[in-house]
Amino acid sequence: MSTHYTPLAKSLHWLMALMIFGLLALGFYMSDLPLSPEKLQLYSWHKWAGVTVFVLVWLRLAWRVTHRPPALPGSMSPLMQLGAHAGHLMLYGLMIAIPLSGWLMSSAKGFQTVWFGVLPIPDLIGKDKALGQSLAELHEALNIGLLLLVIGHALAAAFHHFVHKDDTLRRMLPRTSKN
Repeated sequence: MSTHYTPLAKSLHWLMALMIFGLLALGFYMSDLPLSPEKLQLYSWHKWAGVTVFVLVWLRLAWRVTHRPPALPGSMSPLMQLGAHAGHLMLYGLMIAIPLSGWLMSSAKGFQTVWFGVLPIPDLIGKDKALGQSLAELHEALNIGLLLLVIGHALAAAFHHFVHKDDTLRRMLPRTSKN
């Protein structure tokens, strides 16, 4: 079995990482803007990208279920392995929960999502201003949690690379060969 992820797994990982960083930055930026045509356009882009991440995470999960990842380094303690698995599970959970909370929030606030301005996404719930506000707070909290988890994920990869000097980071980097 290879010690590196497949090119498709790496591509999905880095594409989603870039999209999620962009979505986080855009989401935090646009949330405090005054209502304007620019803000509405930014919200549309944010929703389009969020739906795309939602679709990609399901494709990534399908790929993950049908393709075993490389084994964790044997030098990792059982506690570190448990932490790695728990961290990945939480990342996947948030990559599903965040777009879903955004979709529910948009539905509750009465703003239908139209993917790329072409494909209307059905509302999941009826319009409810109070619920929409609660879902907005949940969406923000989940995103803060994701940001903290991603920082922890990156720090763990750096720790393995610079302190343990193992292959954990290199096996997900683009343009690294399989062993």
